[in-house]
Amino acid sequence: MITEFIKAVETALIEIEKFNPREVTIFHHNDSDGLSSGAILAETFRRKDFAVSMYCLEKPYPPLLKKIFESDGKAIIFADFAGRIAPLISGLNRGRNLILILDHHVAEKSTDPRVFNLDPELFGLKGDRDISASTTCYIFSKVWDERNADLSRMATIGAVGDGFFVDGKLVNANREAALEAERRGFIEITERDWGEEYILVHDSTRTSCREFGRYLDILGGVGYQEEGPALAVEACLKGSSEKTDNLVRRLKAMRKEIFEREIKSLRSGALEKTDHIQWFNMDSRFSPMGVKMVGIFCEEISSMDFIDKDRYIAGFQVIPDLIPGFGKIDIHHTKVSMRVPGHLRERIISKEALGLDQLLPEATARLGGFSDACHSLTAATVVEIGQEKELIQEMEKILNSLRR
Repeated sequence: MITEFIKAVETALIEIEKFNPREVTIFHHNDSDGLSSGAILAETFRRKDFAVSMYCLEKPYPPLLKKIFESDGKAIIFADFAGRIAPLISGLNRGRNLILILDHHVAEKSTDPRVFNLDPELFGLKGDRDISASTTCYIFSKVWDERNADLSRMATIGAVGDGFFVDGKLVNANREAALEAERRGFIEITERDWGEEYILVHDSTRTSCREFGRYLDILGGVGYQEEGPALAVEACLKGSSEKTDNLVRRLKAMRKEIFEREIKSLRSGALEKTDHIQWFNMDSRFSPMGVKMVGIFCEEISSMDFIDKDRYIAGFQVIPDLIPGFGKIDIHHTKVSMRVPGHLRERIISKEALGLDQLLPEATARLGGFSDACHSLTAATVVEIGQEKELIQEMEKILNSLRR
């Protein structure tokens, strides 16, 4: 598994090494894993004297991809998304650019020899257990140059931030990165009753990786339409600053106010229910927060007393037409994020219930929507505004068919 993945990385690196001009464009996700991935890649390429351009995306939406692939002769990297849409990217690229995909979600093989899909899911590793996007990027970096082993600290931040543990511990490739970071004195691993705690060591301060991951999530998610993602990448590389601390305090207060308002609305009857799904539509009420926040909100309410523990949770949020760094792009779509409450979560893990990585993409495809980064317990896709109820109905059809 990992051996085959490393061989694929080595093949891609041959193309990167001979690429001219020494310039690369990195597109990365805006959660703690994606931000850590972006930071690892930026530092890796700068150490090899590449000029680096970075863009933080909530999702690689098709209208945005079309704009990206107006380019020729570029080296372009997608991090923490795009594994599933390698065929779409291949069709848009048509051999014109050198493309690397460093993702860890369910993936499909590329159909363009200039598109290297380095998603470990294609090599037998599980992205929701063994390896995060940041660890994927770290392995890529370390294979390129062993001296990049010092970037293991950021891989651990991303892996912990993504929250995929076995018995409270990182496992497999994620764990190897954490142990490397521990050997180098960047983190401490402490045994707890519930598993392991991963502590960042920076000068005389110690910070929980979980806490720092939430810090990055606020910058990248709540502050997406501001300068949050760029400051988050800087915090990954250099640590937090007074500027980022002040911004996080302001963003947390804004998130708290918006979340409390919407929870009150759901408690008052805004939460709709079907046989298997409980859902809501935020429209644009989360603005100016990024659309990642609808998933965070689903996660937050998943343990609350008004949530049915046996129904999937789905939330919709309209995607703004303004993409930082790209300006106005006509999207006219809504994002749906899904989570699962406690009892249903256990049923999915034990294969007694259908995982979100199967349910949501299938229903989305029936409506001609866009699917990319989905795990079994967390998933998000995109459909046209106005298709919200249709999507819920399609998921119900799929779930009802399993009962026959």
